[in-house]
Amino acid sequence: MPMTAHDIEALLRETFPKAKITVQGDDGQHFAAEVIDESFRGLNRVQQQRAVYAALKGSMDGPSGAVHALALTTKAPD
Repeated sequence: MPMTAHDIEALLRETFPKAKITVQGDDGQHFAAEVIDESFRGLNRVQQQRAVYAALKGSMDGPSGAVHALALTTKAPD
């Protein structure tokens, strides 16, 4: 079953409840997300993105994953 932008935001919100999260995409497989959260402070970009992928709980895991592509922007708040 294809995921929606709302589904992805809900998964991210479980791990990052106070984050500013924006998810776009309407084809069920290709999305863009921006996650701005204080927990990213002091982490490099790879560490931030790994935290986001972990929050997606396998939704991007190989050919059986519900999400095919996610353009991801992460940062700590200014």
